[in-house]
Amino acid sequence: MATVAVTDDTFDAEVKNSDVPVVVDFWAEWCGPCKQIGPALEELSEEYGDKIKIAKVDVDSNPNAPMSLGVRGIPALFIFKNGEVVSNRAGAAPKAALQNWINESI
Repeated sequence: MATVAVTDDTFDAEVKNSDVPVVVDFWAEWCGPCKQIGPALEELSEEYGDKIKIAKVDVDSNPNAPMSLGVRGIPALFIFKNGEVVSNRAGAAPKAALQNWINESI
């Protein structure tokens, strides 16, 4: 399963109402660290398959979802399980660190 682009309008349906845990990546086109972790998230999305969903929210086009979660800087990553935030972290990290964080959270 590839990453899913999520908007303010689809956030509840794609993230909060998901049957599987969702990793939400708040990012922007101009953000260098966001671009660094993008390929790692794509790879993790393929490796986890249907076990999790990885959603990407462009904060420039969709300010409401990040604002409601108190996002101050990007990249900001949140893990939702059963509609609730179970973990979050800020900043870029290597793929192995992201994978460990996801495994600990789900």
